[in-house]
Amino acid sequence: MSHEIVLLHSALGLRPAILDFADCLRRAGHRVHTPDIFDGQVFSSVEEGVRKRDALGIPELTRRTWAAVAGLPAGLVFIGWSMGAAAAELLAATRPGAKAAVLLHAVLPLTVLGAARWPASVPVQIHYAKNDPWVSEAGLQAFQSDVAAAGSRIDVFSYDGDIPHMFDDTGLPGHAPDATALMRERLDGFLAQL
Repeated sequence: MSHEIVLLHSALGLRPAILDFADCLRRAGHRVHTPDIFDGQVFSSVEEGVRKRDALGIPELTRRTWAAVAGLPAGLVFIGWSMGAAAAELLAATRPGAKAAVLLHAVLPLTVLGAARWPASVPVQIHYAKNDPWVSEAGLQAFQSDVAAAGSRIDVFSYDGDIPHMFDDTGLPGHAPDATALMRERLDGFLAQL
């Protein structure tokens, strides 16, 4: 089954790895949108990306994210990397008709996003490196509780080994091909079950 998917980039911008992933999803028959929230800027270090994120500010990032999906139909699958995972989580929780969310390398409690509750009809899949300093176990547990309270499905996958944050980006140091392949296999299975 094909889906309409929105891929939301990290604080490193709309990097080639995300565009390559979008092409893989398109070859699988999905319709994929890749909004650029950073005006074409792409970074190789978290520090540079965080400076861009902070210069724009959360209200402006949120406005740009909502504007990027304003003309799209209901029934979207939201997939986000790191900073983009927060946007995917927010959109899936609050945009009517969301189909699913896939959160890569980040997850926040709904209270941080200002969302009242998780929709019962929106399943979630989460992927992160076991020792990722950007993923809070407390935040993950709070979000799992929110989704469980809504009665929605949640699958959480952590990846062991000495792998970094955003281990699936082929252009960053520490890219982990085995973990990336397993993550994509699990994501493909999740999409097939929707």
